[in-house]
Amino acid sequence: MRNPLRRHYGRDDLHFVTFSCYRRRPFLGRRRARDRFVKILDEVRSRNAFRLLGYVVMPEHVHLLISEQKKGTPSKALQVLKQKVSRALKEKGKKPTPGQLSLPFSDDTTEAAFWQRRFYDFNVYSGKKLRRKLEYMHANPVKRKLVLHPKDWPWSSWSHYAKAEQGLIRIDTLEESKRMEKQARKSQNPHP
Repeated sequence: MRNPLRRHYGRDDLHFVTFSCYRRRPFLGRRRARDRFVKILDEVRSRNAFRLLGYVVMPEHVHLLISEQKKGTPSKALQVLKQKVSRALKEKGKKPTPGQLSLPFSDDTTEAAFWQRRFYDFNVYSGKKLRRKLEYMHANPVKRKLVLHPKDWPWSSWSHYAKAEQGLIRIDTLEESKRMEKQARKSQNPHP
């Protein structure tokens, strides 16, 4: 690999991750696709036991602010998430018309890949960085002119932070994350 990415795990940092659809195509451009992504994100979060502190789902990319989990790495959790989403969304688009043949040279618009292979990962190690990343995520739909205000884009954690309301998915609080991290450290090192 020409330019290997360095991942820094095991420091109890939060991770701001960004990953894109293949060739930045808007595979998440429809409401149903974004809703499905959020549902699968919640399932993967529960199974892999990471905390979700922020997110935004855009038509062609996703930003997540997540914790490390006890077992495995954020890389593994993202791999599972991306696989589940691509399978679920590709299945929906591949229903053939009854009586129609699929020919190898036909104009098939479905891509073989759903996601770009890599993802961007930034370790968030301070409250200041956390606020900046959340502000950046929540402003994304406005900057892209998809909506006039972040409140109008339900596929983000904006409502949790701005109005203390639950949106499409439960957001873990920073205080809860810190408390859980302290408990995990105590259980790993029971003798002070």
